[in-house]
This record gives sequence, structure tokens and C-alpha cells, in this order.
Amino acid sequence: MKRQGELKSRIFKNMSVLAGVTLLLTSILVSTVIYNTFYNVMKQDVKDEASMLAEMLDKTGGGYLLEGNENEYINRITLISAEGVVLYDSLTKIDSMDNHLNRPEVIGAAEKGTGESTRVSDTLGKQNYYYAVLLKNGNILRVANEIKSVYAVVFNTVPYLLLIGTAVFVLGLGLANWQTKKIVDPINEIDLEEPSNNDIYDEFSTLLVRIERQNMLLKHQMEELKEKQEEFSAITQNMREGLIILDNNSNILSINSSARKLFNVKGDDYLNKHILTVNRSAEMQAVVEETVGGNTGEAIISANGKQYQILGSPVTAKGAEKGIVLLVLDVTEKMAAEKMRREFSANVSHELKTPLTSILGFAEIMKDGLVKNKDVPELAGRIYSEADRLVKLIEDIIKISRLDEGNVDIPQEDIDLYLLSQNVSERLKPAADKKGVILKVTGESAVIKGVRQILDEMIFNLCENAIKYNNANGKAEINVTVSEQGVLFKVTDTGIGIPAKHHDRVFERFYRVEKSHSKETGGTGLGLSIVKHGAKYHKAEVKLESDPGKGTTISILFPRSFVPQN
Repeated sequence: MKRQGELKSRIFKNMSVLAGVTLLLTSILVSTVIYNTFYNVMKQDVKDEASMLAEMLDKTGGGYLLEGNENEYINRITLISAEGVVLYDSLTKIDSMDNHLNRPEVIGAAEKGTGESTRVSDTLGKQNYYYAVLLKNGNILRVANEIKSVYAVVFNTVPYLLLIGTAVFVLGLGLANWQTKKIVDPINEIDLEEPSNNDIYDEFSTLLVRIERQNMLLKHQMEELKEKQEEFSAITQNMREGLIILDNNSNILSINSSARKLFNVKGDDYLNKHILTVNRSAEMQAVVEETVGGNTGEAIISANGKQYQILGSPVTAKGAEKGIVLLVLDVTEKMAAEKMRREFSANVSHELKTPLTSILGFAEIMKDGLVKNKDVPELAGRIYSEADRLVKLIEDIIKISRLDEGNVDIPQEDIDLYLLSQNVSERLKPAADKKGVILKVTGESAVIKGVRQILDEMIFNLCENAIKYNNANGKAEINVTVSEQGVLFKVTDTGIGIPAKHHDRVFERFYRVEKSHSKETGGTGLGLSIVKHGAKYHKAEVKLESDPGKGTTISILFPRSFVPQN
């Protein structure tokens, strides 16, 4: 609006100046025309009067002038002899006048019959117009008039010219204002969004065409930018990893939903605030300081019971630092897996070393002949037992490794879990009878698609644990049911139970609630881990419910995707 006001003011000023200059030039030209007109009229009057007097003097001689009729003449009358002597002058005494033979008008009259000139009079000291006529008797008649009389006429017209000029100038200002609005208003009303729809001066057509092309280009560029922004937002907001973008002062420019959840940030309160207002940990500060220095930074921080890796990278453009990008990765599972692998390696070494040490010890005693013949079968039995335990341990480790890697070459088939449970129950009946545990199978036929060997191992381990860790004369039940969610397999016992603090770890490899009791039962510590990995292979969900002294229930829910459709 300010620029439009300047344009309107500039046009009005220019038109006003143009009107003023035009009026001034017109006044000068009019004054000049008036001057020339009256000057020519005055000259003609002088000539006419000179011609009339010359005719009268030719008829009467010079007596008419000498009779004292000078008051009858408007103009100055002078009679000059052929020798240049002034014989008569209507305004000045002839005694004081010098010879006029050298006057231009006198010379012209003597040579051509008439002569004229304009000059300052030597006698009167005023600028006059002179016209001279040669008479028949050789004398010269000269008639003169002051130029001042013409100026007087012109000056008399000046007030009127000023009055008329002022009126015309005021009118011109009004017209200039009106014309300015008429010129500027259509420009102000131009629809720049739709330039081709404007009805305006033809001179603007090229400009409007360019504006329309520029609008189309800008619209296309804005659409591309919006599309890229939406794509970027969709990617960043749906990333599992946290993404934080900082400016070169470490103030937050953008933070995606994952990072907001991690740092418990809500709304837009985080924008344009320092990153340390979101997380004040020393690790975060160290990463930011390292990255501000132009280097990459890395650190592990703990938040909400999880472990996160912070990766910082500087953003540079044309050699100058423009900001920082922080990537937040959830490494809780990774670190837990690394810890589990370390523990697994240690446990495997320990578990393998124990039976091997026993075997080596018994073998060394027998080799040295320190065993009586009657004790050899007993030692051989112990060696066999430890070797069998070692083989089972290695087999279980191989099974878990294959399940971990998904390296199961056995094809899937339709398996009735109820029938498979009955089969396992029959195989474990001697062990159950030995401990006085009643093992039964209830429920209904339920067919799923899976690997028989893995499912058999899972059911066997669960049922074996239900017998091993049960009380004497206890009960163990296998229940198979079909629901809308899928097939539910459940093993319940009335055994010793598992304390709540161990619920999250009993499925880990080699984890034992009571190590002494586990060794007594001959377990490898991998049974429940095999169950967990087997359930994972079949996309099933495992649930543990247990109270110390009351018993344990482990449920496995196989999803409907593993139930064959009839």
C-alpha cells in the first residue's frame, strides 16, 4: 500500500508540474503574441499617420506643421531638411537638436523614399520606433512612438493572465488528481492471482503475461516443496528412530514423534529451545559439544528404563556449519542381546566344562587302576550319565541356534495339538508315576499348521517341567481349546511355583530359579528357552502365571493365521 501511495503521489506531482510548466509557457507565448500584435499595430499606426501627414505636407508645404498643431498628434512628429537640419519637432525644441542626417531612418528615406528603425532616442533617452518619408520638396517627415506604450498594454494584461492562469492551474490540479486516480486505480485493482482475467491497459499485457508465468512457476515449485515436505514429515514422523534437527546454536528446529515420546516432550514447547532443555544428561551435552566442533559424536543414554544410542552429525553448506542432526536409536534389545550372548558363552562354557570334568575325572581314576572291579560298572554308569547330559545339552544348544536363525528345514504340516499332547503325555507317564504326579490331557481337537518336531519339543519340555518341579502326589494338566483369537495350549501344575521377580528371566538360556534344585533334576536350563523360541517361530504368544507354593500355568496362544482354513 505504501508503494502504491508513492506511485500515486509521484504521478500527481509530475502532472501538476507539467500543468504548471504548460501554463507558464502558454502565458509567455500569449504575452509575446500580445506584444508582437500591439507592436505591429503601433508600427502601422505610425506609418499610416506618416503617410497621411506626408500627403498633406506635399499639398500645403510645411506650413501646416508650423501653425502649432502639435497637440493634435498622438505620435512624435519631426520635419528634417535634406541637409539633416531639424525644422520641426512636436516634443522637443529644435535648438537643442543636432543634425539628423546620419539617422538610419533618415538615410533610408533619402535613398528609398521610406525608412524605419528602433533605437534609444538621443534626445529623449527612450526606446522609440521611427518611420521616415521623403517629401516632394526634399525634406523628410519622421513619425515616432515609444515602445513603452506597447509594454504598457502588455503589462495591463498581466493581472488578467494571472487570474486566468490561477484558475486554470487549480482546475489542472483537480484534473491531475482525477486523472491520477483513473490511472492508478486500475493498477491497484489488478488481480495478481489471475493476471489473465484483468481488463487493463494494453501496455501492461506483457507484464501480466510474465506475472502469470511466474505465478505458475511459483505454484509448481510450492507444490513440489509441499510434496517434499509432506514426504519428509511422513518419513520422519513414522521412523522408529528419534530424529532431532538443531540450528548452529543447538536450538531445536524439528523433532519427530519417536524422539518426543523418548524425551516426554509434548506440543510445540520444544521449538527454538536449547536441546539441553529436553535432556540435560552429560552424555547428550558431550555429543552436542563434539558435533558443534565439526565432528561426529556418539553416546549411550538411559531413559524410561531403556538404552538409547545418540548419533550426532554436523550439517555444513559452503564450508559453514548450518546445524546439527541427532539420531536416537533404541539399542535396548541390542545391548540385552549382547549381554545375553556374553552370558550364554559363559554359561555354555560352564555347563560343558562340568560334565567333561566329571568324565575326565572318572576316566583318569579308571586309567590309573584306582577302581576296584566291582566299582567299574558304577563309574561307567556315571560317565554314561554325564556324557548323555553333555549330548542333550549340545542338542538343545543346536536347536535354539537353529530357531534363532530361522534355519528350520523341516516342512510345516497340519498337526492336532490335542493328539500330540496325548502322545507326549503317554511318553512322560513313567516319569509322572515315579514322582506320583497325575498328568492328564483335557480340551478339544485343535489343528494348526506347524513343525511337528518343534511343537513336540515345546510340549515335552513344558510337561517335563510340570512333573520335575511338582510336589509329590501333585497334579499336571494339559488343556487345548479353540477360540476366536486362535488355538490356546496351556499346561498347569500344582508345583513349587516361580517367584514374581524371576518371571521375566525364566525363558533366558541357562537361567535357573534354584541352581541346586535344577542340577538335582538333571535339567540343562534350556527347556523354557526352547519353548520361547519355538513359540516365536510359530508367531505364538507365551504367557506365564505362577505363585510360589501354588503352582505354575504357562499358556501359548497360536494365532488364527496358523489355523488351516476349511
